[in-house]
Amino acid sequence: MTARKAVFIETIGCQMNVYDTERIAEGLRALGYATASSPEKADLIIANTCSVREKAEQKAFSFLGRLNRLKKSNPRLIIGVGGCVAQQEGRRILRRVPHVDLVFGTAAVDRVPAAVAKIEKNRCRIVDVAMHDGAAAPPRRCDTPMEGGVSRFVTIMRGCENYCTYCIVPLVRGSEKSRPPAAVIQEVKDLVRCGAAEVTLLGQNVNSYGRKEGLPAFSDLLEQVNAVDGLLRIRFTTSHPKDLTDELAACFGRLEKLCRHIHLPVQSGSDDVLRRMNRRYTRARYLERIALLRRICPDIAVTSDVIVGFPGETEAAFADTMDLVRQVRFDNLFAFKYSDRPGTRAAGYGNKVPEDVKSERLERLLNLQAEMTREKNENKTGAVLPVLVEGKNRKPPRTASAAVSSAGEWTGRTTCNRIVHFAGPEGVRPAGVVDVRIDKALAHSLRGRVVENAVHHHPAKGKKCHAA
Repeated sequence: MTARKAVFIETIGCQMNVYDTERIAEGLRALGYATASSPEKADLIIANTCSVREKAEQKAFSFLGRLNRLKKSNPRLIIGVGGCVAQQEGRRILRRVPHVDLVFGTAAVDRVPAAVAKIEKNRCRIVDVAMHDGAAAPPRRCDTPMEGGVSRFVTIMRGCENYCTYCIVPLVRGSEKSRPPAAVIQEVKDLVRCGAAEVTLLGQNVNSYGRKEGLPAFSDLLEQVNAVDGLLRIRFTTSHPKDLTDELAACFGRLEKLCRHIHLPVQSGSDDVLRRMNRRYTRARYLERIALLRRICPDIAVTSDVIVGFPGETEAAFADTMDLVRQVRFDNLFAFKYSDRPGTRAAGYGNKVPEDVKSERLERLLNLQAEMTREKNENKTGAVLPVLVEGKNRKPPRTASAAVSSAGEWTGRTTCNRIVHFAGPEGVRPAGVVDVRIDKALAHSLRGRVVENAVHHHPAKGKKCHAA
């Protein structure tokens, strides 16, 4: 029998990386690797990286640098780097970080076990950043019920062909490639069999699913996933506004398992900035898509991304962004300062915005959104919302009184992706849906209590939009 070994995987960046980390861990089980609770307890350490923003890339190299002392104390420790930074830098990582043994790119996730086995045997260094997928990826495995949690990710496509001028994704993830619907549906069924109640369908641009291959449209795939027995909820990310069709928008009104939440990155409220970003939609088109979604589902939650300080962004252009945010009133916003990414067109643009100006604009934007998020949360006070139970609330309390109130608390999410903490009676279990009366609104979450005799709740067939 293979001796048990331990792997620690540090996941840096997007949800796509979380999915890839799960696949890496699954593949390594055949080599006898179990999950380690910390790098210090591992025989193999992997950094699964992101390079979409400079800060994420810096975080990756900082993590790798800290591993040098572990390698010195244990020369047989294997250290690997995967994801977008690995694809971007390739062999240069071996020179920059001499204690790294394995560099694998975004298309090499399923080749990791073979590479690790070779390193174990030959004590060599391997770089695999080939963009071809090689053999078909093995099916997802789950050996025990509830393995991996209540909510799971399922990648339906990889790559991107939008070529936004600031974005490195097409360079490190390659062109769009969609998985056949049958493979997606089978993976969803397998995850449900192992206890998943919710799946999030992933892609750099899920809206363009199947377009190159002539597969069914994304709205059709959603309908097939919606028909999977035992599945309670469906989410998806990320959407591109230019590809948000009427058919996809209509899904929010007719598919009872589709969560009433969409992440729709706008990036800027200025038509001039959007044009130089190569986003291929206008401010007016974005607002028209939001209006359509809200006509179909008035209580839909909309979240977005904004880049602050794109080259040439004037104060007037930033004011357009602030105005758009006020008009849309997003439920939440992920805003970042622009940073040059190697190989992108925008990296060569002049008229860069000074760092202090970017910081000041970002602060103004985040303060504005914080007010709206808090107000939206407060509007839920007194409401009874269906919450998918994810597990016990393990977030450390900040005060002694909070420790008392959070003892035995559960945590979950509404269909509109709001986090809810609540004290549950007997019968509450992960993967169930409970009705929770909201007693208190916090900055980023809600707190409440389970309504009596409403411990388990399943989506009603044909139910359209419900406020959450």
